[in-house]
Amino acid sequence: MIALIDYRIGNLQSVINAIEKIGQKAVLVKEPKKLENYDRAILPGVGAFGDGMRFLRESGMDKAIIEFAANGKPLLGICLGMQLLFDKSSEFGSNNGLGLIEGVVTAFDKKKFKTPLKVPHMGWNSFKIKQNSSLLKDLQDETYLYFVHSYHVACDKKYIVASTNYGYDFPSIVQKGSIYGFQPHPEKSHENGLKILKNFMEI
Repeated sequence: MIALIDYRIGNLQSVINAIEKIGQKAVLVKEPKKLENYDRAILPGVGAFGDGMRFLRESGMDKAIIEFAANGKPLLGICLGMQLLFDKSSEFGSNNGLGLIEGVVTAFDKKKFKTPLKVPHMGWNSFKIKQNSSLLKDLQDETYLYFVHSYHVACDKKYIVASTNYGYDFPSIVQKGSIYGFQPHPEKSHENGLKILKNFMEI
């Protein structure tokens, strides 16, 4: 079983449904002490960075996640959950993150767009693989996944597993050791998304 971290933000049921489709079971975990009982965990999330971190700190789950990752157990952050893995975000002021991966979260810079594009970045888009990762087993370049976000991470290229272009390239899949970040929503990305979740279960 896999721990699905419940911190009052995000569409948890859709993630649970996707995990069940690949024959696995996810358990909602609200209490920090219980997180250590699991071998792998998913940090989902939809919404504002500051709210997400506030909810994690109020419950003490922030420290539990950091300890979980320090023990080398696979951790997957999805959408906002991916962004929370980083040092800080400029969304609605400056907010510190979990600091598990070096980098920051920043708004799309419309000045860099060669043609006018709407923000948030919403809908289907593809990725370009930058380095090998077990998370992308049986997936190829230009695989399409579903995105919904107004902010993206900026980090050293050594952490970037794949990038996506929306006006310019941004990191859409990252990895640092056993810590993985996935900007698109695998639970909304049909068969390709299910492959991502299955690969995570096999890491």
